[in-house]
Amino acid sequence: MNRSFVLAVALVFLGAGFVASAASAGTFHKRQVRQRARIVAGLESGSLVHREARKLRREQKAIKNTKERMIHNDGKLGPKGRSRLNRMQNRSSRHIFRAKHNARAR
Repeated sequence: MNRSFVLAVALVFLGAGFVASAASAGTFHKRQVRQRARIVAGLESGSLVHREARKLRREQKAIKNTKERMIHNDGKLGPKGRSRLNRMQNRSSRHIFRAKHNARAR
């Protein structure tokens, strides 16, 4: 194989990795926005009381701060970090659902 072919293949793989990394960063942000919107919708509909909403917002902020700390340490977010953030977001999503569907109302 000639060098230009090997170089072209390497660039394709590097580009694909960069796109996947950028896509996962966008997915994280979109999910955070959707979860914040669910909290606001719960407040507006009366299915969340202010104390519940405050607790859920704090949880969202903790997830965001965790991501920032992970990136600050080494400048990137690896697969273990993405997995941990995904688990945190899943747990937060369950908390939002439970808070919105419990018997409390304002």
